[in-house]
Amino acid sequence: MNATNPSPSSSSSLQAVVFDMDGVLIDTEIVWQRVREDFAQSIGARWTTEDQESTMGTNTAAWSRIMVERLQLRERNGMDEAAIAREIVGRMLAQYQRHLPLRAGAVAAVQMAAQSHVVALATGSPALLAQHVLEASGLAPLMKAVVCGDDVEHGKPAPDIYLLALSRIGVAPHAAVGIEDSANGLRSLKAAGMAAIAAPGPDYPLSAEALALADLRIDTMQALTPELLQQAHANSALTPR
Repeated sequence: MNATNPSPSSSSSLQAVVFDMDGVLIDTEIVWQRVREDFAQSIGARWTTEDQESTMGTNTAAWSRIMVERLQLRERNGMDEAAIAREIVGRMLAQYQRHLPLRAGAVAAVQMAAQSHVVALATGSPALLAQHVLEASGLAPLMKAVVCGDDVEHGKPAPDIYLLALSRIGVAPHAAVGIEDSANGLRSLKAAGMAAIAAPGPDYPLSAEALALADLRIDTMQALTPELLQQAHANSALTPR
């Protein structure tokens, strides 16, 4: 591990950086969309961009429920949430094994953050996919904690996933910054009481309403610097809670 636990001597110090995975570390929101589109087409249905946006940042329980409802899977082919989850996760893993679409600058961003802060992962993806991404990218040794969507009852935008990650590394919400690309993720961070950096990808721009939740915005992961981490943390401290 390159990261060491910073001293908690000051309640105002930034101690931890928690990264989302899909859309932040890897450019996979478009992969999730295409996998779902292909599945929907195979059963004579249609998966839209609006459908996809409703699943972003959610855990398996939530997105599988959304897919069952929006694609009327029970009526079409008798599939329930568990069945569609196995189908889609299997298709996603196959895609990752063929090509892992790391977001430019993401690995370097985690390495930078780990030099002076505890780093952790809080992803709505299931553990099977998260572990593959971390191992294939070489980031696994840097993560002090990994929390997946299946580890909590309520996925993003609920704060549970971030609160669990922070509890595992022993850091208070006000001493942590989170990096998110989705509206659900930003809502989760703010509900947890954390500073939030919006890092939307070009394929899924955030609305003005979602961006208003962020304490700072970056357009590329290469733009993330120690100074910007500190700035986001300071901006959050100035915002009334």
